Amino acid sequence: MDLSGRTALVTGSTAGIGYATAEALLKAGASVVVSGRSEDRVAEAVGKLSGNGSGDVRGVAADISTARGADELIAQVPDVDVLVNNLGIYGAQPVFEIDDAEWQRFFDTNVMSGVRLSRHYTPRMVERGWGRVIFVSSESSVFTPTEMVHYGMTKTAQLAIARGMAQSVKGTGVTVNSVLPGPTLTPGVEEFIRDRVGDGGEAEFVRTERPTLLLGRLIRPHEVANLITYVASDLSSATTGAALRVDGGTAPTLIP
Repeated sequence: MDLSGRTALVTGSTAGIGYATAEALLKAGASVVVSGRSEDRVAEAVGKLSGNGSGDVRGVAADISTARGADELIAQVPDVDVLVNNLGIYGAQPVFEIDDAEWQRFFDTNVMSGVRLSRHYTPRMVERGWGRVIFVSSESSVFTPTEMVHYGMTKTAQLAIARGMAQSVKGTGVTVNSVLPGPTLTPGVEEFIRDRVGDGGEAEFVRTERPTLLLGRLIRPHEVANLITYVASDLSSATTGAALRVDGGTAPTLIP
């Protein structure tokens, strides 16, 4: 998978799946833009990636859950060849206790951040005749988690948006896809596990909270990044409008 000469923007890439994706794209030869809310965390991620000698990497700090933040990012990075809409938040809360502000916060962060960036970058990819737009959704998009319905809602919305955008750019050389990770062992998920099962750890969480996870363990960030890197490459040229699972078999469905 050779991404030499391509520029990739990965949102929410200071840790977890986003960081692993930035690292994988760098190793494939892309120039990578790391994005996050905190200047300190962005600088730290860029420093770590640069220290690995992986290639050309820079960072932009902006809160792209807001229109203003998205505009700030776009002003600093006007064009990219690969857009990975990875920014997302999650958290457990009984559905009837979620107030309007929290529904809106999840929607703005998980959905509108990707909509705004895709709306800007995708037409420019079309003009050049090549591009990759990737929404990092979740198995929760097809298997709504009872403990965080608002999160599942946003991930389902991403599938519809990606499919509609793919239809809108058909025949242009630009592809738009969704990647659906399952439970992945990131720093945020480690905290989530402690909240759910205490000291039981990964094994107890899988047994009690995600019993359909066929791997029998949590996914690692680099395993998700591997699929994202493939989708970002020329090798995936016939894949568009798709919802691609890297969920360890968590969602008990045949399609997607």
